[in-house]
Amino acid sequence: MSFMYNPFPFHDPKPVNRPELSKKTIDSIVGGGTQAVARKFIAAIAGKVRTEGAIVAFDGYTTTQFDLMVSLLARECAVLDFKTAFVDSAARTFKSGEEIDAIIDPLLIWDKKIDPTLLYGKVYHGGYIGLMDPEKVKAFQNGIPALKAPGTLVVVYGYGSLIKEFRPLYDVKCWFDITPMNSMLRIRAGEYANIGKTHTGIINRTIRRCYYCDFENAVQLRKELFATGELDWYFLDNDRAKLQMMPFETFADICAQLVKYPFRAKPCYLEGVWGGSYMKRLRNLPKEMRNCAWVFDFIPMEVSVVVEAGLEKLDINYCSFVHKEGVNLMGEKAVEHFSGYFPIRFNYDDSYHSTGNMSIQCHSGGAFNIENYNEFGRQDESYYVVVTGHEAKTFIGFRDDADIPAFFKEIEAADTRHEPCDYMKYVSYEESKPGLQVMLPAGTIHSSGRNQVILEIGSLTIGSYTYKMYDYLRLDFDGKQRPIHTHLGELNVNQNRRTSVIHDPDSPDYIVQKPRLDASGEGWEEYILGENPQMYISLRRLEFEKQCEQDTKGEKFHVLTLVDGDNVLVRSKAHPERCFKMEFMDIVCVPADMGKYEIVNLGHEPIRIHKTTLREGFEHDPR
Repeated sequence: MSFMYNPFPFHDPKPVNRPELSKKTIDSIVGGGTQAVARKFIAAIAGKVRTEGAIVAFDGYTTTQFDLMVSLLARECAVLDFKTAFVDSAARTFKSGEEIDAIIDPLLIWDKKIDPTLLYGKVYHGGYIGLMDPEKVKAFQNGIPALKAPGTLVVVYGYGSLIKEFRPLYDVKCWFDITPMNSMLRIRAGEYANIGKTHTGIINRTIRRCYYCDFENAVQLRKELFATGELDWYFLDNDRAKLQMMPFETFADICAQLVKYPFRAKPCYLEGVWGGSYMKRLRNLPKEMRNCAWVFDFIPMEVSVVVEAGLEKLDINYCSFVHKEGVNLMGEKAVEHFSGYFPIRFNYDDSYHSTGNMSIQCHSGGAFNIENYNEFGRQDESYYVVVTGHEAKTFIGFRDDADIPAFFKEIEAADTRHEPCDYMKYVSYEESKPGLQVMLPAGTIHSSGRNQVILEIGSLTIGSYTYKMYDYLRLDFDGKQRPIHTHLGELNVNQNRRTSVIHDPDSPDYIVQKPRLDASGEGWEEYILGENPQMYISLRRLEFEKQCEQDTKGEKFHVLTLVDGDNVLVRSKAHPERCFKMEFMDIVCVPADMGKYEIVNLGHEPIRIHKTTLREGFEHDPR
């Protein structure tokens, strides 16, 4: 599920993966525009339609648009003198909008004192079938087979048309996929109405409903379809005029080849009031961007992976890749423990030469998320400082002398009476310098200060439960004061994490740690930067001048970030052709199945690579 509210509409052309694909795989991919795809699709099933008729189902990820394909199929069938029947499954099966509202709305928070942005709610786990009318379902199951006849093409299209109760009805099953970024851009453009709605509403409420219902239904159905292998065709619907199509076995082979390589995801870029300028320059982002506050470089639920296949570039939802190759990508223990989700997320927060700090904030823990949001687990984070300017600071924990009740009173006054809070009296900070690593278990009060770029590494939590406790009375881009979450923040903040505690090696809250050597080889060293029993990730740094050898042992993926140096080559030891060239601040994932690999310095500067993996014994931890 995606929780990315407002991505900038920029498609980064650089992160392209080029696994070796067979000629058969490449030749089976159909591009050239949606009209060409429609023609090829009809040609592939024309024999069956002519002799006995065919019932085809089109289902897809949220915001998929079936209308153009349906229209073009009607035209192609007319040319071939086929009869047609097009069935909108949603109109035939779902409950009324009022009935669906009655199911979903009680799961959402409507009290602005608790949630001033009306952002949060509980995830709906009932699936599409829970939103359908049983009598309509029965009529649909009885009526669809009666439409089949020689010379007739029946196309059933709509969300939920491929649920298990309906799959036996069809001769051909098709899934239309789309990247999270493109899906969100369609929502913001008013091109999508929530399930049960006839038209789009207030954008943020549409997005919230998508997150807690629509996206969840689509993700779970896609995961199920990929696991059962019942699909016949896979479509990419990122551009409605340039649909791409392939047999599902082709898609499966592309994923199977990609997981043999180190790979990079396609990032999403977002503006923000505290946003900086460093990543905008480094990544050559459009001049129209006001700034770049966030780079969602490798957040599993938000990004995609671009694969070059002959003349086609396939922009694939990253979670679809995870669904297909989870064990080879993450390792069997991770797949089992995290229910098939990729368990770590990575992004950059850029406040370099900005107007201010990020908000003073904290995040919620596993028990709170499960009880209040029906979520998967806790939300932990960590910061690694990559770039700094003058007087940069990283805020973490309370000062030893902080009067925390007074702090709560001040932030409440800031929220209700717009009075400034002297947060420096209460919140502790580290002087930022490149290489500083801090861990932020759930409940830790923290902020990235102005004038730096940090690599943020977080736990699985699929949503974004960030409780802004103080935001400097700042106005958002729309000129309104930014809301803060004093109530939720007070419920979740850990008041015991103070300066002396978080620096104490004997404390369970030792989260500002000193690097310690863990392994070494010829010309390289590996340091542990942060490990804590409260977090299932292990944060490390590799230091070398020429090359460094590593080994996933077939058990754990590694995520590498080049934090110092120009460029390196990451390549398999057994198959050196399986490689990826990294540039400064690129983030590359090395799949668990790779085994032994090496990182080779392609420049002259010493290399520093941040390495993230799962901590030993993670599978025994509560989520």
